[in-house]
Amino acid sequence: MTKQPELARRLDTTDAVVIGLGSMIGAGVFAAFGPAARAAGAGLLIGLGLAAVIAYCNAMSSAQLAAVYPTSGGTYIYGRERLGPWWGFIAGWGFVIGKTASCAAMALTVAAYAVPGAPVWMQRAVAVAAVAVLTTLNYRGVTKTALLARILLVCTMIALAAVVVGIVAGKHDPSQLSGAWRTGSVYGVLQSAGLMFFAFAGYARIATMGEEVRDPARTIPRAITIALAIAVVLYAVVGVTALLAVGPDRLARAAAPLAEAVRAAGHPALVPVISAGAALASM
Repeated sequence: MTKQPELARRLDTTDAVVIGLGSMIGAGVFAAFGPAARAAGAGLLIGLGLAAVIAYCNAMSSAQLAAVYPTSGGTYIYGRERLGPWWGFIAGWGFVIGKTASCAAMALTVAAYAVPGAPVWMQRAVAVAAVAVLTTLNYRGVTKTALLARILLVCTMIALAAVVVGIVAGKHDPSQLSGAWRTGSVYGVLQSAGLMFFAFAGYARIATMGEEVRDPARTIPRAITIALAIAVVLYAVVGVTALLAVGPDRLARAAAPLAEAVRAAGHPALVPVISAGAALASM
């Protein structure tokens, strides 16, 4: 049999962390707090903690599998090697279909923030253009992807920093957090955990780079741990500050939760920054 050509190992731990963070810190952090607040009120903070624990367990499993099978393929390889060809086939197609659907959803989110209020046909055109541009950049190689991930991540972090600073420096009410520890619905908290887990899902992107990072057995577990830890801290800070600004009821009603939080804190001038950050994060 002819041996398949291997991908070039050009990425180090920092590159892997950046790509993982770029995959995690996306549309979820700008959108998930609203539905989570509808489900659990201020108890969404407990849901966030549960989601973080589940994500950590899943991430560590992915990291161990990636260290044992340091080749490109992710869940397809793990399912095939551990359970058999048929399971690998199902896992691979599940991954492709799921990522295709999420790609479409994120592309439409880009359009919703980039051209708010525009006709549906225009938003869809912008979404298609976003997919085409990113596909072209990815086709040029993983180093271009890593560079773009750095740029988008910096822009997203600036937007999230604007949220936190704007709320802390503006109007906020510490009593809004009191409901987190006396929430009346366990089911609601579990719902919020499921919704917040969406915001962590990008760590699996690191595990698929087994053939593109140097020393994958060491690099991938470290990168997953670092990226997930940073994301957990960031989401906790953003969640607490958003609740301080608007409280769970108003957060639950907001179509753009973080923009609403900044507006309520008395800094409406920051709303365009948040909208731009959300569009770039979705990219």
